[in-house]
Amino acid sequence: MLGFFRLFLSACLILTACQLATPSASAQSVKISQFSGKPVPRFASLRYARVNGRIGPSTDHQVAFEYERAGMPVLIVKETTDWARVRDFEGDEVWMHVGQLSEPDHVIVTREVALRRKPQSASPARATIEPGVLAELHSCNDRWCEISAGAYTGWIDKPSLWGLNTDTAGL
Repeated sequence: MLGFFRLFLSACLILTACQLATPSASAQSVKISQFSGKPVPRFASLRYARVNGRIGPSTDHQVAFEYERAGMPVLIVKETTDWARVRDFEGDEVWMHVGQLSEPDHVIVTREVALRRKPQSASPARATIEPGVLAELHSCNDRWCEISAGAYTGWIDKPSLWGLNTDTAGL
């Protein structure tokens, strides 16, 4: 009996050590969709100025929200052949027909932030951007993204933007 206990304890220690030595996955693992062949979760933008968000994946389901911001980023969290379950900036989830979505090209500013002339904290500000502003995304480097908001173009630090990183999208 003592030999069985030692064997069992050794096996438990080995399994625990293997788990600790294996790199842990992120909070939400990325999967490749069998429908689109693209990663899920991922960001997309609303293709049109009016898009219906439904409570289920068909036109037979009731409209939960009418989105009226072309370019607004949404996070695709689930897919079927023709439908995507998306999460908006405020955390609401609805179903949208995939034809209503396009490649991500916009972000939402999450806090009041200076729009900088160059991608540097010490660079002069061109404008102050308020939370909730929808901005066109031009390019990004490791820490900064160049955006256009209204008549202004400049650089904002990545942590101030929603629509780029699925790790910080509330998964």
